[in-house]
Parts: sequence; C-alpha cells; structure tokens
Amino acid sequence: MKGGGEIKRLARARLLSREELALWRHVTADVKPRVAAVARSLEPATAPAVEPKNVSAVSPPLVAPLPEPTTKPKPMPPLAPLERRLKRRLGAGKARVDDMLDLHGMTQAQAHRALNTFLWRAAEDGARLVLVITGKGALADEEDGAQERGVLRRNVPHWLRAPELRAVVLSVEEATRPHGGAGALYVRLRRRVG
Repeated sequence: MKGGGEIKRLARARLLSREELALWRHVTADVKPRVAAVARSLEPATAPAVEPKNVSAVSPPLVAPLPEPTTKPKPMPPLAPLERRLKRRLGAGKARVDDMLDLHGMTQAQAHRALNTFLWRAAEDGARLVLVITGKGALADEEDGAQERGVLRRNVPHWLRAPELRAVVLSVEEATRPHGGAGALYVRLRRRVG
C-alpha cells in the first residue's frame, strides 16, 4: 500500500510537453536501453495537442522511434537421452561405437574445429554412435583457492548442444567406465536424409 505522500505525488504527475519530450529524446539518443519496452514506456500514450508557445530558432532534432524488439527464437528442445538398453550393452562391451575422436592435448579452438569436422564427416559416412574423449582434465589451483577441472570436459557438452550441430547430433551422454566414464561422451548422430 502506498503512503499518503506517494499518492499526492502521483496525483501531481503530468505528461511531458512536446518540447520536453524532444529534449529528452535528444539527450538520450545515444543511450542504448537495456530493454526496449522501458524506453517506449517513457513516451506518453496520448500526447496533448498543444502548440508550442516560444519555439527557439534552434530546436533539438527529433529522434526516430525505437524499433520493435525482435522476438527471440524458440529454445531448442533438449537432446534425446541415450537408450538405457544401448548404454547397458556399451558398458558390457556388447555394442560398439562407430568412430572415436580424442581431444587430448588440443587447445579449445583446435578441439572445437576438430569436433565439428569429425561429427559432420562421421554423419556423412553413416555413423550412428561416436565416442568423443575429452579427458577428465587436471586440477588447476586458482588464485582464490578454487579448483577447476578440464576446460574441454566442461565446454564440449555445450558445443555439442549448440544450434550449428543440432542438424547432426541427436543425443549426448556421459560414457560408461569401459569407454572413459566422466572423461568421454557418447554422441548419437541423426540418420542422413536423402
């Protein structure tokens, strides 16, 4: 509930005149709003049709209205999980992966490029399940005492879920112990169309 002073202040509020609105637009022309809707809410819904009384020879230029915010694309649906039966068979050594990529010793840029090339080539060759080895990563002491595990181990799952690889990647899941456990990922590829 608003206090008495707040209610009185709101009752005295008025709409900006055309000169004030033009000056405001001139002053804020190079300011980028965090949300476009906030900037639009500053403009009065209906401007009063009042003629300016004393217009100086130099008036501030009018700024074009803000463009409508673009709609965000729909978020990509989550990747499908690997079938439980297939994961069990892989762990028992009864199922095999079609191809494998080992990213040990690569920089992030090299690993990202190698991963993209490998997945597109594997999909083109008709592979359905591949193994990507990231390694578990060495512990690195930071200045603040926190410990961080491998950069590739952390980033590769994000790269696999990126929109540019969704055309070939169907699912991503941590590998079973015989294939590297937490240091490797099973990647299920989509069937080729055409």
